[in-house]
Amino acid sequence: MGIFPLVGWLLLGNCLCIFLPLILDMEQSEQNQERNTENESNGGAVPGSPEGQELTEAQLNEILAKAAKADENWERLVRLNADFDNYKKRAVREKQEAIKYANESLLEKLIPVLDNFEMAMLAANNPQANSADALKTGVSMISSQLRSALQDAGLEEIDAAGKPFDPNFHEAVSQQENADVPEGYVAQQLRKGYKLRDRLIRPATVIVSKKGSS
Repeated sequence: MGIFPLVGWLLLGNCLCIFLPLILDMEQSEQNQERNTENESNGGAVPGSPEGQELTEAQLNEILAKAAKADENWERLVRLNADFDNYKKRAVREKQEAIKYANESLLEKLIPVLDNFEMAMLAANNPQANSADALKTGVSMISSQLRSALQDAGLEEIDAAGKPFDPNFHEAVSQQENADVPEGYVAQQLRKGYKLRDRLIRPATVIVSKKGSS
């Protein structure tokens, strides 16, 4: 369960704990008002009481005070419900915006790499003296810059060369006899693997060493 629904349910639970007694008090006040109305229609007599007994002024004032309090609590509950609806809408909107613009910081780091690629292409299309060396240097800088941006975003290389074969991170395409590499170790890495922090994105493609036929 996401954090927004969890916070919403906690807030709703707190609201019920606070306002449930108030709602019950409102219902009790309404019942008192109904009995008061019936008493007035019967000449002020209280049902179940001796004939002719009427409500005192203090009792009437108490009922009116409770009714006013119930109205006030109801208005507070309505406002709280409206605030909670606004909170849910705002939480959904903020979550959608966070997902929509999640790659903003990564793109900001990749834009300079794109600029350097364009400069390298211009240099390649404008041959001059030592242009090959300049192009090589530019491509090397671009590679370093791109690698740094991806590492900042959480990308990690899986360098399997010369390491024990691990099926969790390595994908073996074949086995090869190799006297210099122990059996079960990676004799050659054909393609690097990558992780996003602890999550595997692509396993390293490798050739695994095995014992000779002799």
